Amino acid sequence: MQKNLKNADFAFLSACQTSTGEENLSEEAVHLAAGMLAAGYRRVVATMWAIGDSHAPEVAKDFYGYLLAHQCGSGFDGSQSAYALHYAIQKLRQRLDNSPKSLLAWASYVHFAF
Repeated sequence: MQKNLKNADFAFLSACQTSTGEENLSEEAVHLAAGMLAAGYRRVVATMWAIGDSHAPEVAKDFYGYLLAHQCGSGFDGSQSAYALHYAIQKLRQRLDNSPKSLLAWASYVHFAF
């Protein structure tokens, strides 16, 4: 089922529960992020549960800021996407307190790659 998508290097799924499968298929890894990988994307950032409307744009801004600042060459290169997500989440954690609620704000983000 995997397609040869030459330019499908990276997908950032900035929406709620994009790496969450169906409850009745709990043994299966069937979710939007897995579908993107199956379609040929090499790297996918997704979320495991609901994310806050106020935090998601900040994470995306910090993520892409890092990724664009660390590009090699003229074309897009998503090879730094795991580092970019780590950086963005660290920035979010610095803006939040150390409460259980803040844990739910940042721990939802995951990076898939092959």
